[in-house]
Amino acid sequence: MAHVGPITGPVAHVGKDNENGARMAIDDLNARGIVIDGKKIKFVLQAEDDASDPKQATSVAQKLVDAKVAAVIGHLQSGTSILASKIYYDAGIPQISPSATSSKYTQQGFNTIFRVVANDAQLGVVMGRYAAKTLQARRIAVIDDRTAYGQGLATQFVKEAKANGVAIVATQYTSDRAIDFSAILTAIKARKPDLIFFGGIDASAAAMLRQIRQLGIQARFMGGDAICTSALPRLAGEGLIDDNLYCAIAGGVEDNLALDAFKAAYKKKYQADIVQYAPYTYDAVMIIADVMQQANSVDPKKYLPVLARIRHTGVTGKIAFDKNGDIRNGTLSIYTFRNGQQTLLTVTR
Repeated sequence: MAHVGPITGPVAHVGKDNENGARMAIDDLNARGIVIDGKKIKFVLQAEDDASDPKQATSVAQKLVDAKVAAVIGHLQSGTSILASKIYYDAGIPQISPSATSSKYTQQGFNTIFRVVANDAQLGVVMGRYAAKTLQARRIAVIDDRTAYGQGLATQFVKEAKANGVAIVATQYTSDRAIDFSAILTAIKARKPDLIFFGGIDASAAAMLRQIRQLGIQARFMGGDAICTSALPRLAGEGLIDDNLYCAIAGGVEDNLALDAFKAAYKKKYQADIVQYAPYTYDAVMIIADVMQQANSVDPKKYLPVLARIRHTGVTGKIAFDKNGDIRNGTLSIYTFRNGQQTLLTVTR
């Protein structure tokens, strides 16, 4: 089994978090002594780095196909997941992403594609509605980083915000590698928004938050799952103000003892808190093992039909897929930050 994510680059901390979740699952599976088709199985994780780079992602995907891995967990991001998915599909290798949210990922007609989190359409709708109805925002500026993730999320957010009577007073673009946002933020300041929505990653959001404060912009800040990480307070420093930032994660679990136990086990093993999607990566690995046991085979051709109709209870809750490979009844968690800590506001659909 393989895991792919960025272990180098601006979101390496999130990619490593996912890899850690996958390794925990592999260790737990091997401790169980699982037997498939009369043989005791030893699960081995082949971990690869796509560096958030499309070219490297496709190169890694071909490497895994050549290695004849039984399944791929990943990639972390939508852009890399979409590009790699065709290579896995052509080889008949199932792919479960624990974190890619672009709607396009599961709309390609590939029967090998799955994800265990809600998609951008769901995420953008919930956030657009929350901004308008709960935060009572009336003038919103939008920035996206032009990635498949950032652009897709911003598009869905704008559509829902407008439907709820919000005025989009500015639209700006950047890249996921940018660190200086002074020009676009100065242009936004002149439009006097009461909220800035950003489709992008936590490293970019952190720099943006510091520059927003330096420019004296009086607006709340909102973004998606890619900024909603435990690393954001460290990255943003004084740019992060209590109850001024709102973000959503494309997954949601309330009062779940299994998730609490996972978080405790993760911290004991890695001496660190989860960053974001390690529990979903853990569940993705466990799902593959589950369907292999049900099909009594490690051959993707034999277990893929079982994967499509799986009903699995994991540390993040009950998981089943629709005809496209999207999770059924996907939940979303909306957070703010207080005293440098994520604070859950609501779990919704």
